[in-house]
Amino acid sequence: MSERIYIFDTTLRDGEQSPGYTMNTQEKLRLAKQLEGLGVDIIEAGFPVASEGDFEAVKQIAETIKNSEVAGLARANDEDIDRAWEAIKHAQNPRIHTFISTSDIHLKHQLRKNRDEVLKIAVNAVKRAKRYTPNVEFSAMDATRSDWDYLCKVFAEAIDAGATTINVPDTVGYAVPAEFGELIRYIRDHVPNISQAIISVHCHNDLGLAVANSIEAIRQGARQVECTVNGIGERAGNASLEEIAMILKTRKDKFDTETRIVTEKIYPTSKLITSITGVPVQPNKAIVGANAFAHESGIHQDGLLKSKFTYEIMTPESVGISKSSLVLGKHSGRHAFNNRVKELGYTLDDKALNLAFKRFKTLSDMKKYVYDEDIEMIIMDEIYKVPEKYKLLYLTVTCGNTTIPTATVKMEIDGTVYQDVGYGDGPVDATYKIIKRLVKTNSKLLKFSVSSVTRDMDAQGEVFVKLEEKGLTVTGKGADTDIIVASAKAYINALNKLEYLKKRHREDIK
Repeated sequence: MSERIYIFDTTLRDGEQSPGYTMNTQEKLRLAKQLEGLGVDIIEAGFPVASEGDFEAVKQIAETIKNSEVAGLARANDEDIDRAWEAIKHAQNPRIHTFISTSDIHLKHQLRKNRDEVLKIAVNAVKRAKRYTPNVEFSAMDATRSDWDYLCKVFAEAIDAGATTINVPDTVGYAVPAEFGELIRYIRDHVPNISQAIISVHCHNDLGLAVANSIEAIRQGARQVECTVNGIGERAGNASLEEIAMILKTRKDKFDTETRIVTEKIYPTSKLITSITGVPVQPNKAIVGANAFAHESGIHQDGLLKSKFTYEIMTPESVGISKSSLVLGKHSGRHAFNNRVKELGYTLDDKALNLAFKRFKTLSDMKKYVYDEDIEMIIMDEIYKVPEKYKLLYLTVTCGNTTIPTATVKMEIDGTVYQDVGYGDGPVDATYKIIKRLVKTNSKLLKFSVSSVTRDMDAQGEVFVKLEEKGLTVTGKGADTDIIVASAKAYINALNKLEYLKKRHREDIK
């Protein structure tokens, strides 16, 4: 039977201490509910004594969360512990997490106390916390730079005092995996009452080893991992929850363990943190980064189209991402390009495909990403040679903050000239309403975007539009130094494509 690994999430405490990640009470509560749904075992809701705001946030989370333990952090003193209990006492499963440093570096330069004094403080803190709840965790801050025998002595007495979890923090991210694993093994062998407590680890990422150290600790007998979503936290961050969870799930052959994490909720949780804080995840971040399931290399794309397992060791669906993405660019091959063409609803013979692929390669050397709209334009411009049923002959617009936007449009439709005038909410709206009336189209405008092609005040503007009618979707592009004219050109370009596709569709039915 697989052994249980407890996930202790400190996103709301250690994660929030990271610059740029501060959250208000409502945001914390919203995230706590998401963490509960994610399957986190313990939610460290905050540091209640730090401020009234933090106390209130921890209190509300404790009163709301039912399926996860709620922990409040407290330094090893009476005031912190009492305040933590006040915040979490109404939780379904409350935990007090108290800590003090044990390294000689911290004892000398920060605490200015000797080892015996710190040992006494640690024991008294655990005893005081134990008066409130049987669920007490004790952390030896800067454990990895502490004397191992002294560390074991502190842990043994903390367990005798009532600690049910002892935490080994790599507070400054100093340890390397082999060394950290050896420390965990040493604690198991030299703390006589260790069987009465769960060994926990809290690793920081200063050397980029937080996850590696946590995994090695699990291998050596740790059964609780303290981590954060997206790996956020002090300085370079904490061990990443999503990486820990997916390592244990993906490499079950190496770790006969299991967690309660609902991995399909990992990505939505990651996105929620980004939404709340406004801090994006780096694109190449494992599991939740934008490129985690994106492939541009032609070799990779070809293999992936033949079998997902060639270049993906886990499915995007398993972490809550809808599907993998083949990013089309200059490294993409013919197979991936043809696959995207088919997904867009086009079937090209070899000659047409080669012609379109050549144009695609030329375009991909000019821009970082080639989008579906670009491919559709290539097909329409190079392969189908869409005839111009509709032509713009004349456009004039009057608008301003004291004038009702008015547009006059003259068009040629199948060789006949038509003209009309009308109003709208803005100059583009007025123009589009008249064009729609002249053409008599039932299409819907799905997308409208404007970008600058060149620099400075006289820049040429480029407009993209997307239209849909009865399941047929097309894009149009127009460019001009006048944005309104560019908008009209884009709309008419799309209408010509739509008319062409409708005609083809009718012919295919016949």
